[in-house]
Amino acid sequence: MDNFFLKGSEETPTISLNADTGIMEISESSYPEYTNEIYNPVLEWLEDYTAEPNKKLTFNFRLDYFNTSTSFRFQQIINLLNDYHANKEGNVTVNWFYQDGDIDMLENGEDYAKDAKMAFNLLVI
Repeated sequence: MDNFFLKGSEETPTISLNADTGIMEISESSYPEYTNEIYNPVLEWLEDYTAEPNKKLTFNFRLDYFNTSTSFRFQQIINLLNDYHANKEGNVTVNWFYQDGDIDMLENGEDYAKDAKMAFNLLVI
């Protein structure tokens, strides 16, 4: 399986999905007007990656800002990871990084963690 990489811009995140290491990361800012062209390929890649059971997967969210439409996409990603962890015995860890003092980003991470059925770490940087 090929790795997936998307270089970020002012409004879009950098996304790195590594099939060899099982480490995935979304970083920087995500506030595009339309999220389909950015996140549909990510979700498709993750569906392919998680088709095989029992893989180790670490997903890092390292964002400084994201909008509402991105939030919906993050929920889709977390739901997919929950399903993989619960139904295909995937070893999944989510790391939600936030800047010290960024209460909004911490609270967003706490909201996603409530739905998590896998390890979900809130990590201050």
